[in-house]
Amino acid sequence: MTRLFLFIFILFKTNLLFAEGYDVFGIGMYGVKFDGSSSNNAVDLRYERRFNNSLINIGPKEDNFFYLKPFAGIELTTDSAFYFISGIYLEDNLGDLLTGNESNWIFTPSFGLGYYEDGDGKKLGNSIEFRTTLEVSYQLQNSDRIGISFGHISNANIGNKNPGVEIISLSYQKPF
Repeated sequence: MTRLFLFIFILFKTNLLFAEGYDVFGIGMYGVKFDGSSSNNAVDLRYERRFNNSLINIGPKEDNFFYLKPFAGIELTTDSAFYFISGIYLEDNLGDLLTGNESNWIFTPSFGLGYYEDGDGKKLGNSIEFRTTLEVSYQLQNSDRIGISFGHISNANIGNKNPGVEIISLSYQKPF
């Protein structure tokens, strides 16, 4: 727990605090199954702070798809599970990506690593878990965004077991 507080302290004492970006508030279904089998579903609540400062710039400046940016956040479930996460994301305008014409649709894949506690829900097999997420959002005229995402949390077989879990969520994103 001391490491968590140290991480948060360092995060907010760096220039990331003064960066621009988005606060992301999400609600979704934790434990989604697509094969028809039963699952212990729970409500997933998510908060992320996505910073607009690029960590790594790969490719030409006009193609911002390769500008990796940091994020940090927390996820909580109604089964008392929690997940502290930080990682990288990138975003691209879907119109530019697909047709070459800019649109209000934004594609945001992300990858993160964090500390996970199972709570009373599904046992994921390790306290270190990885999350990959694909998100599509629509940018409103006031620059707020509404999005839908699909995420997967897994320990990449570094734990005793690796059942993984899928999450579908809706989000509201507010620039800061």
